Amino acid sequence: MARAQLTRINKISYYGFSLSRLPLFTRNNLLILLVSLFLMATGNSALFSRLAAIFPPGHGNLLLLGSLAVFFTCLTSLLLLWLNHGRASRWTLALIVLLAAMAAYFMDKFGVVMDVVMLDNIAQTNVHEAAGLMSWSFIWRTVLFGLLPAGLILRFAPKPERPLIELKSKLLLSLALLVVLTVAILPFSAHYASFIREHKTTRFYANPNYFIYSLAKYLPDRLKSVASGPLVATATDTVEEDGNHPRKELIILVVGETARADRFSLNGYHRLTNPLLAKDDVVSLSNVSSCGTSTGESVPCMFSVLKRKEFDREKAAHYQNILDVLNEHGVEVLWRDNNSDSKGVATRVTYEDFKTPTLNPDCDTECRDTGMLQGLDQYIAERKGKDILIVLHQMGNHGPEYYRRYPKAFERFTPVCRNSDLGSCTREEIDNAYDNAILYTDYFLDQVIQLLKQHDDQYATAMLYVSDHGESLGEHGIYLHAAPYVIAPKEQTHIPAIIWMGKHFDYTLDQLKPYRDQPFSHDDLFCTLMVTFELKSKTCEAENQVMRHSMEVINAGK
Repeated sequence: MARAQLTRINKISYYGFSLSRLPLFTRNNLLILLVSLFLMATGNSALFSRLAAIFPPGHGNLLLLGSLAVFFTCLTSLLLLWLNHGRASRWTLALIVLLAAMAAYFMDKFGVVMDVVMLDNIAQTNVHEAAGLMSWSFIWRTVLFGLLPAGLILRFAPKPERPLIELKSKLLLSLALLVVLTVAILPFSAHYASFIREHKTTRFYANPNYFIYSLAKYLPDRLKSVASGPLVATATDTVEEDGNHPRKELIILVVGETARADRFSLNGYHRLTNPLLAKDDVVSLSNVSSCGTSTGESVPCMFSVLKRKEFDREKAAHYQNILDVLNEHGVEVLWRDNNSDSKGVATRVTYEDFKTPTLNPDCDTECRDTGMLQGLDQYIAERKGKDILIVLHQMGNHGPEYYRRYPKAFERFTPVCRNSDLGSCTREEIDNAYDNAILYTDYFLDQVIQLLKQHDDQYATAMLYVSDHGESLGEHGIYLHAAPYVIAPKEQTHIPAIIWMGKHFDYTLDQLKPYRDQPFSHDDLFCTLMVTFELKSKTCEAENQVMRHSMEVINAGK
């Protein structure tokens, strides 16, 4: 009997069921814990800075901060524990360490977070844009905290355990980590309840936890967008408005890049950044909000029929945008791009790439926005008798190398920051470089107006300039853009919008001026273009009624 029991125990032990052969800290588990501690120590400066701001150490919060450090370390360990399995474990772990090092650099230097929007920006970044973000500090930090430890993991990671042993050891370590979590939280349960309820956005800064979570959301959406279905028609009841319209419309819509409303002297900025537009008869709308905080989000959103609160980029990609609707109703649409691309907006209209000297004649250290005006007179002449919408997508104030965004002749404010590592420049140098780029946009928009004036007798002409989003220039320790909208500072969402109208346009600037301080947003662009081209649809019925009523009130008061 005793021999039979021993035989059975030996069989169980052989197949991996014996607890005596299943220590809590296997070599693989120890590696996971070591990597978790390393990531918390080297990749979470932004997280701990945020925690210290919420619970200042000088106010008796040291033990609470220690508890939070244990809390986030345990969560990281649990995440890595169940992400890494078998033979692929060393590769997965090495990749996470490398990505976490790069993420930490941008989070610390620019105050960004690695959410879905930021991942989409990274996926769409071209070589030229990526080069602008490179710096020696990025390289040495990536090598020291990313490449070297990743190489060590690949070289010295232990061989995987047998599957059943690995599973049971993971379960035991998970249980132990949960116990540690409970012990760390219990003495501060009231603080944790408040922290979780009032500071939910702090999780955005947990590295690598949040970027792994964002990646898990982002990849399925990208795969769904690749396998997209048929295009859904938008505003299918669109018809031309009744009335006598002797002239066709010629509208130039300038989509700005990374411009802040508060850096336009037209909006009260103390520096004269709009000397030419100040001489033009324009209206600057001072209270306009963007749909997103990045080009990849804002540009598709502003042309979509979906409003910001319901906008989803993958969903919007299946719907016609305003360019499609206008094109279907006889408007000649041309998109010229000196930025990355149209983010899918101009897929079904004429698209021209002005990022290289192939089409852009105005290129020095980089191709300039003014080059997009080349040949437009001929384009307009060849479409005589047709409504025309020309979209010009600027390079504008694309950062962080603001000093590259303008020719040397526009360097009025000095000294300027000439480093992509904005943290190494003074606030004055960053402001000067950024403001010089706004000054160049002022020149570009004036050139657009001068071009339209040449066609003012034949067309009802107008220019609308609206930026895609704003930019943080060091306020609150944040640089660049693409912050999650829920926590984005106003510097990233308060954008400039400028309107010029020719003498034959249906409305006048005097009619618009009473509304220059009213709140508008990217949500208004779809129906604004519908009204501009004298099209009506139930989709824009409310907007049409408000506009007509406003015009009647203004005209009655004259």
